[in-house]
Amino acid sequence: MGRPLTRLRLLSIWLLVLFLLTALAVADAQVSPVLPPLPSPFPPLQDLPSPLSSSARSPSPAAMLIVVQTRHHHYHKELTIAVVVASVAVLAIILSAFFVWFFWRRSRHMLNSKDMESSGAGGGLPFGPILSKLNSFKITSKKGLLPTVDYESIETATNKFSEGNILGEGGFSHVYKASFHGDVSAAVKKLDGSGQDRDREFDNEIDLLGKIRHPNIVSLLGYCVRGETRILVYELMQNGSLETQLHGPSHGSALTWYIRMKIALDIARGLEYLHEHCNPPVIHRDIKSSNILLDSDFNAKIADFGLAVIGRNHNKGGLKLSGTLGYVAPEYILDGKLTEKSDVYAFGVVLLELLMGRKPVEKMTPSQCQSIVTWAMPQLTDRSKLPNIVDPAIQNTMDLKHLYQVAAVAVLCVQQEPSYRPLITDVLHSLIPLVPIELGGTLRVVEPIPVINQKSPDH
Repeated sequence: MGRPLTRLRLLSIWLLVLFLLTALAVADAQVSPVLPPLPSPFPPLQDLPSPLSSSARSPSPAAMLIVVQTRHHHYHKELTIAVVVASVAVLAIILSAFFVWFFWRRSRHMLNSKDMESSGAGGGLPFGPILSKLNSFKITSKKGLLPTVDYESIETATNKFSEGNILGEGGFSHVYKASFHGDVSAAVKKLDGSGQDRDREFDNEIDLLGKIRHPNIVSLLGYCVRGETRILVYELMQNGSLETQLHGPSHGSALTWYIRMKIALDIARGLEYLHEHCNPPVIHRDIKSSNILLDSDFNAKIADFGLAVIGRNHNKGGLKLSGTLGYVAPEYILDGKLTEKSDVYAFGVVLLELLMGRKPVEKMTPSQCQSIVTWAMPQLTDRSKLPNIVDPAIQNTMDLKHLYQVAAVAVLCVQQEPSYRPLITDVLHSLIPLVPIELGGTLRVVEPIPVINQKSPDH
């Protein structure tokens, strides 16, 4: 990107110098020979008659009129020349600005078409490296700049979709780890079955993620359609999903208090982009821990936009009721009303998972389940009980004031009444002071960050 910008700057400087030199040349050509020396209205002293008469002591009225008219004509010419020079200079600046803008737009368009990539810290895998490794790809006008990927390349990269390459699975899909030419890794989602719902989610994913570029939203690198088969190719997130980290074999042991707060902050940033910076706004509609993916540095990114909708205030009847039990906002279940506050509710549930290490819905008996919201609410507002329900993996590793603040944010997010829930922007600003500067917040940590599950010297 540096070379095109350097060439652009040199071009703009060259144009400015050229136009200014032209303006100066025009000015010099017109100013230097403007007027010959003005003839004096008085004869030389030696030509004066020796006996000075009264009429010779002062110029005549006719001579004075000639002087005034000559000087007026001189000033008029100077003013005209000044206006011409100024006009040429202004025109030069306008033309230079136009050429700079034109070449900047052209350069930017060429760069975007070559290597679209995520911006900011923790940005996703750029298109360039992976596409150069694929056997064939092409840009289609239907999906803008999103490439189609050759099916045979995907089949080879996933070892023919072998079970050993499975990273995870969902309701309509399996996700495989893919290695293109042995050195470029990606995640391949193969959508199972057929039908309108599957095709709608596939198209939705392409239409939205083909346009969105944000550090906290997973990057879609390409797609493949072959007969009834639908495949999506994403950047690989090395640490899997938040659900696997919290509820899998490690039971959250890799997630310290500060990393959990960083993950919460990353999710809030991604949601704020969708709610506040996309026009029209995007409602994800399926925020949950399995749709929060973590890269090698535990940067969190929102994934799976198959159920996402565009615009605000979707009422009952306009959309098919969809979502995941435990994360769906009560007003959406009861009345079918969907707004950005529905995503805020789901975010609050994820925040409770990060705090307590519990699943959003747990079985009490074979026929009875209890949600994390119902179970935690009475204890979240009791400061004496709150430290006891924190995930054992992070107990006693955080400042209690910070714990109370995060619990208060979670309580607000999972309020039954949508109007009582905060905007995601307010949540974002509440979390920033709780995350260390090194992890993307503003907190200055004086003491060393506690290391969880650290064995004592006696063991």
